[in-house]
Amino acid sequence: MVLIAPSILSADFSCLKDEIKALDAAGADMIHLDVMDGHFVPNLTFGAPVIKSLRVHTKLPFDTHLMVDNPALLVESFYQAGADIITVHAECKDFTKTLQKIKSFGIKAGVALKPSTDENIILDVLDMIDVVLVMSVEPGFGGQSFIKTTPDKIARIKKMLAGKPAQIEVDGGINAVTAQLCVHQGADILVAGTAVFQTKDYRQNMDALR
Repeated sequence: MVLIAPSILSADFSCLKDEIKALDAAGADMIHLDVMDGHFVPNLTFGAPVIKSLRVHTKLPFDTHLMVDNPALLVESFYQAGADIITVHAECKDFTKTLQKIKSFGIKAGVALKPSTDENIILDVLDMIDVVLVMSVEPGFGGQSFIKTTPDKIARIKKMLAGKPAQIEVDGGINAVTAQLCVHQGADILVAGTAVFQTKDYRQNMDALR
């Protein structure tokens, strides 16, 4: 079954503890944490201290997506904060060495691809990664429209990963319609913000995506 990773970027930041607990009770499979530095992407969100403060309120895996220029400098702090998966962009500095550093802490490593980035950039690191995060919008802001070529890219990556255990995650513009398109082509994990938080019935909203 497809896994749902609600992005707290769309949650109520005035009560994140309660939002995390509500997502847990509603059946979320993991929590997606969008970390932005204001340089790699124009937006600025939160860092390791916020993640550490939330870690004690759920046992769900923390899926941490670093949209930052130099993630190697931050990997250890996010590991110490409680990240279970750390994903870095193939477009950032020294992403291969950063993946190695993530793996050295014994947690899962992911590589993210912007919509315009050719998936062949990850050919040399396939044995190192646990997750390929396909961006179906331009990274940096929530609420964007799904890029229609994304399912084709997912299908190509699925073939690339044949025989390997890595999962395909999709992030951006996910709703009941686009979720079906992505899963049909091989997506394993759906990151959803607006679609989950659009009403307070988080369980119903996630079930609709499944």
